[in-house]
Amino acid sequence: MHEMSLVEGIRRVIEDQARTHDFARVKVLRVEIGRFACVEKPALEFAFDVVMRGSVAEGARLEMIDLAGRVMCYDCVAEVEIAERLSPCPLCGGGRLMPVGGDEMRIKDMEVI
Repeated sequence: MHEMSLVEGIRRVIEDQARTHDFARVKVLRVEIGRFACVEKPALEFAFDVVMRGSVAEGARLEMIDLAGRVMCYDCVAEVEIAERLSPCPLCGGGRLMPVGGDEMRIKDMEVI
């Protein structure tokens, strides 16, 4: 379960920001997760609850924001969204696609007190 190590990285970022900006508690953490990021959301939520114990983010609400999967089609030279990594181009049906977005995961923002 790589979600545990992802959340451990998030905790380090939160702790660094808490020291830098002098806040005591995180109420809400929003993360953006690309469709192709290979992140299991239930596992991420479970790991978040476990890893954040004893930190400034203990008890914080985790909000996950979905990002579309985007590819560049070499057949019609268009950038398009696709539902699955191996889906064909929705414009021309071509299969020569290069991912250009949707494989990322990042902290969007957080509400703190």
